[in-house]
Amino acid sequence: MQTRLQEMKQSALAQLGQVAEAAQLQELRVKYLGKKGELTELLRGMGSLIPEERPVVGQLVNEVRTALEDAFANKQASLEEAALTAKLTSQSIDVTLPGRPVQAGTMHPLSRIIEEIEDIFIGLGFDIAEGPEVELDHFNFEMLNLPKDHPARDMQDSFYITEEILMRTHTSPVQARTMLKKEGKAPVKIICPGKVYRRDDDDATHSHQFTQIEGLVVDKGIRMSDLKGTLLTFARQMFGANQQVRLRPSFFPFTEPSAEVDLQCFKCGGEGCRVCKQTGWIEILGSGMVHPRVLQMAGYDPQEVSGFAFGMGVERIAMLKYGVEDIRHFYTNDVRFLNQFNRS
Repeated sequence: MQTRLQEMKQSALAQLGQVAEAAQLQELRVKYLGKKGELTELLRGMGSLIPEERPVVGQLVNEVRTALEDAFANKQASLEEAALTAKLTSQSIDVTLPGRPVQAGTMHPLSRIIEEIEDIFIGLGFDIAEGPEVELDHFNFEMLNLPKDHPARDMQDSFYITEEILMRTHTSPVQARTMLKKEGKAPVKIICPGKVYRRDDDDATHSHQFTQIEGLVVDKGIRMSDLKGTLLTFARQMFGANQQVRLRPSFFPFTEPSAEVDLQCFKCGGEGCRVCKQTGWIEILGSGMVHPRVLQMAGYDPQEVSGFAFGMGVERIAMLKYGVEDIRHFYTNDVRFLNQFNRS
């Protein structure tokens, strides 16, 4: 048995020296070390040995197995190294060739406008508040002085999921939620950016999904003049130091009094042109003093505090600032359009 083991070892090592390919190496490994290989066959014959010989033969079997496994591993490493060397020799790399340019992206114009608006209002002491896009009717309408069957709900044709759950039509629910969290404590000074959803037909100026930023201030002694001063500061930082704003009476269920806010036409400077339809003014947002009923429902005493609120469409601001004529450009993912806003 010992003689056969030594002969098998020498034969395997001799054949291993002739191997030149990985496939040959695998065949040889199976021949000698596989489940039906020669070493396994020899092990099966150990039962015929006398008890005194079995330990000696068993030790020799282990030594032969270890020697062959090491030899096969070394041979495999040698073949892999040779294959790598041959590949590197045949596939030279010209390190002087210019690299492939990396196509860097750019910030989306809407994201840029949102950041600009946030920076302006953060500089005025506002905090940023967020809320869910799938909202309860209670917060989206009822907390904003729009009870069930209120006719003003028709102004915001909504995507309802159930009778009490809908896709929010504005970011005003964030204002209601924030005031409730404050538990009647002032001051409240927030802006609420986020996506909103309405059942509009998509065209050059309307989209079923768009972005709003609303603002809310609640404190003692808040007046309409504070609202106008805040919006004038915003307009001048966003559109230029010489900008003017105009407030026109309007109606919103959650503010009283309410006002539409116009910006002096940046194209003609108020002289009248095609952009402003010869009026010299462009509407940019809605605003007003927070309705006393809204304050009461949120836990505030309208005899002690007052507030103002405003809401603007980010797409509207972006269209005015960048001269974009069709809102759909913001959502079509046309790289040619987006590359115009690359800061570099």
